[in-house]
Amino acid sequence: MMTVDCLADDSAKFASIVDQTFVADFDGTQQKYVVLTPPGLSEESPVSILITLHGHGSDRWQFVKQSRDECRAARDVALEYQMLMVSPDYRAPTSWMGPAAEADMVQLIEILKGTYKVDRIILSGGSMGGTGALTFPALHPELIDGVVSLNGTANLVEYDRFQDAITSSFGGDKEQAPEEYRKRSAEFFPMKLTMPLACTTGGQDEVVPAESVLRLVDQVRIHNRKILSIHQPAGGHSTTYADAKQAFEFVIRASNPDSD
Repeated sequence: MMTVDCLADDSAKFASIVDQTFVADFDGTQQKYVVLTPPGLSEESPVSILITLHGHGSDRWQFVKQSRDECRAARDVALEYQMLMVSPDYRAPTSWMGPAAEADMVQLIEILKGTYKVDRIILSGGSMGGTGALTFPALHPELIDGVVSLNGTANLVEYDRFQDAITSSFGGDKEQAPEEYRKRSAEFFPMKLTMPLACTTGGQDEVVPAESVLRLVDQVRIHNRKILSIHQPAGGHSTTYADAKQAFEFVIRASNPDSD
């Protein structure tokens, strides 16, 4: 365990920023995550947790240190709503929520629930992390109470970027491990997404095209009214601060146990 100084000015507003390590049940490796605690939060009180998943090529520090809009919005809502913010490596830098990353996430949630009185867990992320934020609750809906996906994909069967990294993460390419690609594509499992969900997409996003998430949103809306889709037709592979904050706040409010 190591307490760290952070580069982003707003991160200094947290009472503590601690770099943590656990030994992965999956393969015995050491895996890391950062915990940001807002002022006034007690381990004895019920706590809501915001998990932030980094993008391709980054690591657990992305949402902690970077000044990009999506990261600032996550930190700001964690402070404003008195949430514990947890940023894992989940097999950085090319995670893609493959079997190892998935197992680490399950174990991390168990650790958090064993450490804190957790009343809800909101899973979020951007790009690769936005993809993982859709994949994980499609696999483990019982572990997640709300989802914020920023510029992710919901269909890894059709997605054709970063194939070397995804092949490594999934244990094979689309021909060698077709079921891994399907089971990690949230578009095929809309009925699993019963929790509040917010997605942001850009019509001009060529890195992670928006179409699969828009299709998923249409399917989820059939059975889940707690859903927000923010689509910017002229937007690219990023989400503005205002849109990201709106997405986070929608899910935070909609996942409140007192919410109707």
